[in-house]
Amino acid sequence: MRMHLFRPAAPGRFPGVLLFSEIYQVTAPIRRLAAMIAGNGYVVAVPEVYHEYEPLGTVLDYDAAGTERGNALKFAKSVAAYDADAVAGLTALQEHPACDGRLGTFGVCLGGHLAYRAALDPRVSAAACFYPTDIHSGTLGEGRSDDSLTRMADLKAEIMFVWGRQDPHVPYAGREAIRARLEEVAARYEWHEMNAQHAFLRDEGPRYDPSLFLQSMALTLGLYRRALR
Repeated sequence: MRMHLFRPAAPGRFPGVLLFSEIYQVTAPIRRLAAMIAGNGYVVAVPEVYHEYEPLGTVLDYDAAGTERGNALKFAKSVAAYDADAVAGLTALQEHPACDGRLGTFGVCLGGHLAYRAALDPRVSAAACFYPTDIHSGTLGEGRSDDSLTRMADLKAEIMFVWGRQDPHVPYAGREAIRARLEEVAARYEWHEMNAQHAFLRDEGPRYDPSLFLQSMALTLGLYRRALR
């Protein structure tokens, strides 16, 4: 599994963030997002989530064909394989000489779900999950069956969920189901709903909202300062 590493230019050791991309893998917007977080004092590692299926370095296009391929692979890969990737990624990041051992996660879309699942690892102290798909429906992975809501009781990290209220992928009822489960297990969480569409952080295309991007980065860095520093 290839991971793309972003780190501060300054010497030293920093908390690590495992960043999971959307279904298109490590695109230019994802690279810029990772650089933004790294430039604020974090070592950021971005795995290629479909490494079993695509050649190293594959980036899917933001078009109909890329979307179809990305969604097909999302359901072809098993949940166990996603979880194994998270363990491997966290271990490699924690052992990197630029990392001080403290760990957080970040993710968008599919990656938001994967960032949540990675945060079930007790080594993770903070998770920022942006418009994560399939948690409310339990439909991640091969067979479209996951245990993410059930396993929320295992969550020890401080977690932040950020949603777009106009996002058709996670409707109001789905968001309410996730929040009800967070309350049920007494999770330590933040909850933010923006007047935005799905993928509003992606700085390409008509759904990008620069103002909400800056607000979201401030929320994320605040979370990391509390939990990782």
